[in-house]
Amino acid sequence: MSAPDTAAEIEAAPLSPEAKAIINRARRSFMVSIGLLLVGFIAIGAALVYRATQNDGALAVRYAVDTLRLPATAEVLSSSAAEGLVTVTYRVGTAVSIRVFDGKTGTVAREIHVVSE
Repeated sequence: MSAPDTAAEIEAAPLSPEAKAIINRARRSFMVSIGLLLVGFIAIGAALVYRATQNDGALAVRYAVDTLRLPATAEVLSSSAAEGLVTVTYRVGTAVSIRVFDGKTGTVAREIHVVSE
């Protein structure tokens, strides 16, 4: 048996039943893999859309306070809200202080006086 000389002869050669079965199995495997990949992408997309559109109201519960008490002459330098706490940095005269408030009740959780060395 001699080897085919041209690419046309290679493509024209009929496949054996075993080769056809292997190619069909590879095609099925490929289609299953691609199908699972697409299902995974759809699941991730659905989870992202669900998380982005969900409004559980937890933020309103964590920060239910309406008013925070600071000294009358205080100048607020910065404020931030994170993890259920509201942090306010303020200046009274030359003294700088940081107050950490509970976001639900508005009570002072901690006060830190900033001093220079």
